[in-house]
Amino acid sequence: MASLSKAGAALAALREDLTGEVFAPGDPGYDEARIVHNGMIDRRPAVIAQCVDEDDVVRAVRFGRDLDLKIAVRGGGHSVAGMALNDGGLVVDLRRLHGVTVHPAAEAVRIGGGATMSHLDRATQPYGLATTGGRASTTGVGGFVLGGGTGWLDRCCGLAVDNLLGVELVTADGDRVTASADENPELFWALHGGGGNFGIATAITLKLHELPEFSIALVLYLPEHGPEVVRTYRDLISVGPVEAAGGVIYLTGPPEEFVPPPLVGTLLCGVLLTYAGGEEDLRKLAEPLLALPHEAEVVGAMPYADVQCMIDDPPGLRNYWSAEYLSQAPDDFVDVFCDRARSMPVPSSTQHVLFPQGGAIADGPRAYPVPYRDAPWAVHPFAAWEDPADDERAVQWVRDVRADVRPWSTGAVYLNFIGDEGAERVVAGLGAENARRMAMVKRHYDPDNVFRFNHNIKPA
Repeated sequence: MASLSKAGAALAALREDLTGEVFAPGDPGYDEARIVHNGMIDRRPAVIAQCVDEDDVVRAVRFGRDLDLKIAVRGGGHSVAGMALNDGGLVVDLRRLHGVTVHPAAEAVRIGGGATMSHLDRATQPYGLATTGGRASTTGVGGFVLGGGTGWLDRCCGLAVDNLLGVELVTADGDRVTASADENPELFWALHGGGGNFGIATAITLKLHELPEFSIALVLYLPEHGPEVVRTYRDLISVGPVEAAGGVIYLTGPPEEFVPPPLVGTLLCGVLLTYAGGEEDLRKLAEPLLALPHEAEVVGAMPYADVQCMIDDPPGLRNYWSAEYLSQAPDDFVDVFCDRARSMPVPSSTQHVLFPQGGAIADGPRAYPVPYRDAPWAVHPFAAWEDPADDERAVQWVRDVRADVRPWSTGAVYLNFIGDEGAERVVAGLGAENARRMAMVKRHYDPDNVFRFNHNIKPA
């Protein structure tokens, strides 16, 4: 750490040189600038640099390196472990780098490193184009894509990272690097799941797909029907087209118009069947689900960007999540999965989710480090609650879900779905051989492990 006089002079210079804003403890706006999605995270960086362009990012990184500060990088701020913040270090805040440029003729889009899914989806929708995005509109695109990227379109369009065309990075030395299949290909390979380990992504370019129509069927059932609902959805997806996706979600009945008032605040089993196509075909697909006894339904065409907002949670809730990827989902698994819903925190924003994979996920490029690609199903216990008194109960519920489904687990995991669960889980999210290869890339681009507030890969 630099001397106080040097640090003070450097901070004054950063305030002068940065086009964006700089916040330090005591500054107006500092406390607001350090709020992230997970309300359990309360960290106090020494400096928050809100960058507006790549030049600002370079200045901020060099400032941090000169003072030997810990450096965290903030995009959407959705990391459940709070990796967008640190205590006493520098946060390079990218939120103002949110520009999106659509190239419809090339079916490609360039996205600023701080853009959210909403920025991306709203920009591409007027062209009838889309690409696989996260299931919440407030998720940051950069961390989502470089961590792998699963969403409602992955069965027909592939994982987000399968659509990656290029990345513009600022390295730990403050240098600018571009990675693509033709330029720095080894770095480009490592960015397919290696996240923010190799530099700060100031922009990424993704392939787009035609999506002129999108439809959903959201059906809510009493929880005692859960096993039959899950089996019906499982069988429907297994023979259905790749355009069909969604998931089974145990949840607290939300205060929405379509939910009968007596069920608001109670445990329900829901199915969200998404379809990359029109309403008529969706209704045919959904017939087996609608034939089951249910309490509420919403069926119809809906703009994809609006669907992306459907399960947004407000920032500030307390969050703890994890995941297991499954080799199969037989009837005995279904019973275990449904039984565990009875102990989830209700009422709360907690969700007990079973997502399908397959389709373009399984058929995607084998060369990239995505070890969960072949798993047909994923279980995602997503605990979100308000009262700190419920912390122990909520965290234990997530761990219990993982323990319950371990007999069917492949051992691989999508890292964006988990928090800080140790080095072994990072390897599980990359694959052992891939992790060793990434460590060599890390040594080349970040030998001092400057970018370590992430699912960290240590330099070889």
